[in-house]
Amino acid sequence: MHLRILAAVCLLGTTQMQAQENLKYQQPSEPIRQLADFERAPSTALDSRRKTLLLMYRSTYKTLADLNQQEMRLAGLRINHKDHISATMSYVHKLKIKGIEEKEARDIKGLPANLQLGYYSFSPDDTKIAFTHTGAKGVELWIIDVKSASAQRINTAQPLNATLGQPFIWARSSDRLIVKLLPAARAALIDASQQLPEAPIVSVSDGSKAPNRTYQDLLKNPTDEQNFSALATCELWDLDLKGKGKKLLPTAAIYAGCSFSPDGSYLLITTIERPFSYVVPLSRFPQKQTVYDRRGALISIVNEIPLTESLPKGFMAVRKGKREMDWRADAPSTLFFVEARDGGDTNEKAEYRDELYLWEAPFKSAPRSFMRTTQRYNDISWGNDSLAIVTDYWYDTRNMRSFFIDPRKENTATARKFEDRNYQDIYSDAGSFATQLNQYGRSALLIKDGKTLLRIGEGYTKEGKFPFVSSFDIATLKTTELYRCSYTDRVESLLSFIDADKGRILTMQQSRSEYPNYFIRDIKEKDKLQQLTFNKNPFTALDKVDKRLLQYKRKDGVELSGTLYLPANYDGKTKLPLLIWAYPREYKDKNSAGQSTQTGNEFTFPSYGSFIYWVSKGYAVLDNAAFPIVGEGKTEPNDNFMQQLVWNAEA
Repeated sequence: MHLRILAAVCLLGTTQMQAQENLKYQQPSEPIRQLADFERAPSTALDSRRKTLLLMYRSTYKTLADLNQQEMRLAGLRINHKDHISATMSYVHKLKIKGIEEKEARDIKGLPANLQLGYYSFSPDDTKIAFTHTGAKGVELWIIDVKSASAQRINTAQPLNATLGQPFIWARSSDRLIVKLLPAARAALIDASQQLPEAPIVSVSDGSKAPNRTYQDLLKNPTDEQNFSALATCELWDLDLKGKGKKLLPTAAIYAGCSFSPDGSYLLITTIERPFSYVVPLSRFPQKQTVYDRRGALISIVNEIPLTESLPKGFMAVRKGKREMDWRADAPSTLFFVEARDGGDTNEKAEYRDELYLWEAPFKSAPRSFMRTTQRYNDISWGNDSLAIVTDYWYDTRNMRSFFIDPRKENTATARKFEDRNYQDIYSDAGSFATQLNQYGRSALLIKDGKTLLRIGEGYTKEGKFPFVSSFDIATLKTTELYRCSYTDRVESLLSFIDADKGRILTMQQSRSEYPNYFIRDIKEKDKLQQLTFNKNPFTALDKVDKRLLQYKRKDGVELSGTLYLPANYDGKTKLPLLIWAYPREYKDKNSAGQSTQTGNEFTFPSYGSFIYWVSKGYAVLDNAAFPIVGEGKTEPNDNFMQQLVWNAEA
């Protein structure tokens, strides 16, 4: 819920009938038009070896022609049914490529005219980039050769089917892809406006209590079911870079997921099954997960998920059965999954909530349990044969714990807890562990000398944001700080290591008037920076706007903050109309609720619908005003939501 506190003038008129005026679209006033009509800077993607940047340029706004495209809203999706791709896709219209050590970005030769890039992926060896282009006859597959900066189309038997997301994955060899294609003999779509119902729609209830969220764009009738099936059904093809190959599997199906094992020997394929539902989206439809070998031969059905229309009450409720199934990143072909020991119901008393399993190919023997968690499983970071990090959490307390484990053993009693914190307490966040590519080309923990991990932290404090790099001794759990940013006039974000041994790290810097740009920082030589991008500030009209971070308290002592914008040359005396943007957020304690990620030094970026535009018209704007709703102990935030909402507004 967006809470917008506005002063409004209501013009009351008579109720007499009036003719409709034939108005055209209006332009905003000049100060706002200058801010709104800007050229968007490129977004960037870095390859896995940290050597190549892909620069992607998107249009600032969609055209009226884009918005006029018809869409079908089915099973929680909005689908461009003409092209079999998401109707909400934000296309890239221009591409450039830049080596980390190159001074200038290079144009890419051979790109399609009127480029509409939807999905892209670097090959495992980072020498190529596959991407989709939505052309006149549907979604096409293209390949970029990184070294020559040239692109070519891969001709396929049929257009690609991107209805359920990215329609291709790379093979580990980087010379082949598994591609989702539209079936040659596919079912025609039904025009619902021309269909008369043959019978009423009947839903059956068993009378049990089943709390459920309200979802958008669900299936409503058998016609919707048939259209969803027609749009989502595809064939899996195994193709080389010239488009030659064959069907990987003989039959078409609704293929929702496909991933290679780290050694490339097996494929884990997820299909959506019937019956479909009219009350939940496709993520809770029945699913089947099956492992095939590289040639498409069936190895084993490893998971069958039933229709999940209801879950027990509570934010931590999960479904029964295997979930989170995926390949272990540091083993050739081992599946990892989790099962709830409490039946997925947090209202049931249970010593352990979840159990973690490993299951080695070819899946003839039973899965092996290697840990049970007393809170709900959250994540696992793989390192090597003897080291991984498991985190569990509990929403009601906002608690998160991290453990070192040895995947070879049963770790329930022996796991080493090294972190136990409130995950909303951003000031105590010790950072995320750095990763690197392992022998399988998968991301795994970066372990130096087998003894030390590296962490990158946001560095939020009461005084501002000061990101840092630290080392963490696995044996002693001792942290040593290696670098901390000291800027007070700008914001630096540390993103990922380019070369951990040399201390080179990818960063992004910005200030109130300087657009975000990428750099390489040498943390061993504090002042050594190499600039990678040179994006210009498109909002120079805001350079003289007075921007400041406000910090204040509400009546119960909770500290609040917001970013205040005052018009250029404001005299500090004249009363101004004030616009406030706020979003209520839930917290479990007052300390976390009073913490802020704002510094006042971020670049001033007025996005679509932003109140910041109005500072150019003489308004004062308070952006991102903190509106915390705190529920401490056994009290839930909703227990006194309205009272706290008033306190926030009064403050």
